Amino acid sequence: MNMILKWILFALLIMLIAWILPGISVSGFLSALVVVVIIGLINLLIRPLVQFISLPINILTLGLFSLVVNALLFLLAARIAPGFSIDGFWSGFFGALILSIFTPLIDKINIGKKPE
Repeated sequence: MNMILKWILFALLIMLIAWILPGISVSGFLSALVVVVIIGLINLLIRPLVQFISLPINILTLGLFSLVVNALLFLLAARIAPGFSIDGFWSGFFGALILSIFTPLIDKINIGKKPE
């Protein structure tokens, strides 16, 4: 139940990001749900490799290059997902930044579980 709720909340967040930022568009809620799945797969399969390859640059920039990696992976999701588009790098950058800010809040949601 928690996973479905988080999936829906992430899709609503994607729609909110598309509503707030002028360079990002999503065609509907179903497209937003697909985007969430694609972002999850990208974060699972591609992100660790990209983080490892960019580790020297990340160390040099004190971790700020991670923001660029997030933006590029967000742009990749837009290339793959139908009904989801990002116009440029900066739109993707700020969209990924907003998504990164709200992800820990959504991840903390536990319905039906007793607090430890």
